[in-house]
Amino acid sequence: MLNHSFALSLFRSLPMNKYILTLLLSPLSLSALAQNRVTVNADQGKTVISRHIYGHFAEHLGRCIYDGFYVGEGNTKIPNKNGVRLDVVEALKKMKIPNLRWPGGCFADTYHWKDGIGPKAKRPKIVNTWWGGVTEDNSFGTHDFLNMCELLGTEPYLAGNVGSGTVQDLSDWVQYVNFPSNSPMSNLRQQNGRQVPWNVRYWGVGNEAWGCGGNMTADYYANIYRQYATFMEPKVGNEKIFRIASGASSDDFNWTETLMKNIPGKMVEGVALHHYSTFGWGPNEKGSATEFTETDYAHTMNEALKMDTFVQKHSDIMDKYDPQKKIALVVDEWGAWYEVEPKTNPGFLYQQNTMRDAILAGATLNIFHKHAERVRMANLAQAINVLQAVILTKGDKMLLTPTYHVLEMYNVHQDATMLPIDIKTEEYKVGDYKMPAVSVSASRDKAGKTHISLVNIDAGKQQEITVTLKGLKASGVAGRILTSAKVQDHNTFENPTKVKPVAFTGAKLTGDNLTVTLPPVSVVVLEL
Repeated sequence: MLNHSFALSLFRSLPMNKYILTLLLSPLSLSALAQNRVTVNADQGKTVISRHIYGHFAEHLGRCIYDGFYVGEGNTKIPNKNGVRLDVVEALKKMKIPNLRWPGGCFADTYHWKDGIGPKAKRPKIVNTWWGGVTEDNSFGTHDFLNMCELLGTEPYLAGNVGSGTVQDLSDWVQYVNFPSNSPMSNLRQQNGRQVPWNVRYWGVGNEAWGCGGNMTADYYANIYRQYATFMEPKVGNEKIFRIASGASSDDFNWTETLMKNIPGKMVEGVALHHYSTFGWGPNEKGSATEFTETDYAHTMNEALKMDTFVQKHSDIMDKYDPQKKIALVVDEWGAWYEVEPKTNPGFLYQQNTMRDAILAGATLNIFHKHAERVRMANLAQAINVLQAVILTKGDKMLLTPTYHVLEMYNVHQDATMLPIDIKTEEYKVGDYKMPAVSVSASRDKAGKTHISLVNIDAGKQQEITVTLKGLKASGVAGRILTSAKVQDHNTFENPTKVKPVAFTGAKLTGDNLTVTLPPVSVVVLEL
């Protein structure tokens, strides 16, 4: 114990040491001086983190469907079932993909589903004017997609054509896939080889109606939505159909306000939100996916972390009209958007995936956990070979991206109870950018295990974190970490496992306290 009288005399005589002596005089332990402090309130958990926030997105865009999911029934070089790659199926099942959105995106509002049924040789061809101007032969249609979802063990999410379709078209599609028998569309389905319905619950009523879905005003779309939703069969099996209104882009709060004000709650189950982290929407403004500076990285993360504010403000608007939170906020497009890889078709949106994207994914999922009461579905854009993909393919080769590994590590949170946290974190500063250095979320699964996800956003500094476990008695801790030497590191077909999860030993449990040391740009998932 330091003699206080002696210490006070030193304090007066050595002004340069005031800070050190103040610490010596303090009753706090050195561990309490850590700037990153987290309290996990394990005794307050009540909201379930829906597994559906871990959803994915497959659009007829570039090499996502063709050469990604689907290589054709006649392919003898790549193992497949009915043309669907089996290596992709195995990887997505390991990731526990809960739902898959199809056929778009912008493509959805030019897609006429009847072009994609019946004998493939007789299906009409169209031009994909949105993505690369390539010819779409409709060889991958409704049956192919819904049968693939059964193979994946995932729920389909169909995006209906409102921009160039009709109410009759969408009503017929719902009947085709959901009605048991003895109706015009169910009879047509059975003629095409499928006897029992697929029972598709999730339906998007258009996509980005404010843009590629028709350039509509919010008031006009609200009325159009009401018209389409009226003629969609309200039940699928014993469940209610889940209709999702085309929602806002990023901070367009007026769009959400208008929809919530004008669409009766009984007619809508979800309202969408889209947000991408990018540098700009003009030609050559998005920046490289792999060759970027730390300032570029900070910009991307600053854009990604805006998701917290956007979700909160859209939720606040929804709370005015739906205080019981019956309507879900569905973030059915999110991720990072960069320039395409050199020498690839600009319309195919093929980009690499680095540790930057892993950090973005981890921090974004932590935000969704935080808002789990309202955010009950989300879809990363996109699954294969497009934007922030979890899988890249090249011929018979396939690799898993850093983003894949984050979603696979995080799947322990699916359908677990969110545990509220209190957090105080250091700041990560780069130039004009300033943001929290650490992102955290926690949950308790049905087996009683607690999982804590921690992200160190800082590109150059490790973070020491003190975690207080409130209302939780833990007997041990284990975990995995995803990190690499540089934030630009990524997997290639020549080195497909450069970035992969390994066992984590940087956590120490002492009573009700957990101390964790996170390397720069790292994602850790702990199990208590």
